[in-house]
Amino acid sequence: MGTLLGWLLVLGIGVPVSIALHEVGHLVPAKRFGVRCTQYMVGFGPTLWSTRRGDTEYGIKAIPLGGYVRMIGMFPPKRGAAGRSDRSGRLGTLIDQARADAQRDIGPDDGDKLFYQRSVPRRLVIMLGGPLMNLVIASVLLTGLVTLHGLDVSATTRVLSVVECVVPVSSAADSAKAVQRGCQPTDPKSPAAVAGLQPGDQIVSYDGVAVDSWSQVQERIRANTGTPVALGVRRAGALVTLTATPVVSTRYLLDANDQPVKAADGSYKTVPAGFLGVEPAAAFVKQPVTAVPGIIGSALVQTAGIVLQIPQKVYGVGQAVFGGSERDPNGPISLVGVGRIAGDLGSAQGSAAFPVTFADRLVGWLSLIASLNLALFVFNLIPLLPLDGGHVAGALWEAARRRVAKLRHRPDPGPVDIAKALPVAYAVVSVLVGLSVFLIYADLVKPVRVGG
Repeated sequence: MGTLLGWLLVLGIGVPVSIALHEVGHLVPAKRFGVRCTQYMVGFGPTLWSTRRGDTEYGIKAIPLGGYVRMIGMFPPKRGAAGRSDRSGRLGTLIDQARADAQRDIGPDDGDKLFYQRSVPRRLVIMLGGPLMNLVIASVLLTGLVTLHGLDVSATTRVLSVVECVVPVSSAADSAKAVQRGCQPTDPKSPAAVAGLQPGDQIVSYDGVAVDSWSQVQERIRANTGTPVALGVRRAGALVTLTATPVVSTRYLLDANDQPVKAADGSYKTVPAGFLGVEPAAAFVKQPVTAVPGIIGSALVQTAGIVLQIPQKVYGVGQAVFGGSERDPNGPISLVGVGRIAGDLGSAQGSAAFPVTFADRLVGWLSLIASLNLALFVFNLIPLLPLDGGHVAGALWEAARRRVAKLRHRPDPGPVDIAKALPVAYAVVSVLVGLSVFLIYADLVKPVRVGG
């Protein structure tokens, strides 16, 4: 039931509503600025349902992988000889055909309702309206999540899990995370496992000294050189005293934020340090509204970094699919992968000490929808047709041309002919289709898993 609910909320509601509102972000300013919009469609392919209101047809199509608003006058009329093609061969024919199709949409009463006739600022508002709508959706969701539920910004003295064995960590330069190999039969048990620590235990004292933060516990553990210590533990409401002997092991050097420190060559620095073998549970701390802009900004930077690394990330997906390595949880996924993650969140049970509640699942689903909208915002700003960023780049180039012409006292060069960039658009579409098919295959045979 949880899996089905996750699919319904994320794929059945979250994704279609995000797409629909993205297109509303284009439609509303376009109509406000007098551009005639003949179609508003959610999805591609055959039309499942449609209705007409005024001069606009609103509908839903069979393939829910996007949407569009058809505005008349997207391509300006060709300058110069009307019968001469911009290019020879098939590409020239495609450009001419696209321009002719666009002109056929223009009726006798549409002379002042064309997109290209609008000023550059108004065209920018129209084309940026879609991505900005995705940013608004993500911002609203993230604001609710961090102010009402909180962020896991601090570790507590409560034990989330117990490491079963002692494994020295690696300083490999190509390691994306500070992850150690799994336990082997010859590996010694961890001090925590030997002492009998259990998930859900709360460490209240270390060697007779009261502790109330994980940093206090961690500092004492790493400073220990193998001396037995008494651990005061609260378990199921009762105080229990356990004896543990941390061992000296090779561990990552941590910075002030408990993050592994990298050397100049990209490898992780390691130091000998005391090791107990527990992972602390995170505490969710509600954030003030004033902290929201910084949180959203950090999420945008992280998302933009992932988008800019798409070629590298896709190569990593290929290595995982065909080479047997694990999928990067921060790598690209298809809607199939999104559905799998939503389903995993819905079916997660947790443990007896840390059960997964419906509230936890809901937070996970809403976080996933927010992440999707951030990705849509960033991805659509890429300055390539047919993405919104391609039209934005065309409008900015037009403004720059007109400014230069004015400074040089030359005639207005007129609107930029976006139709000439259609070969780029066809190439981008081909790449996106191929990438989508590949990611769907990867998500079927080597999916990203939530919680391992």
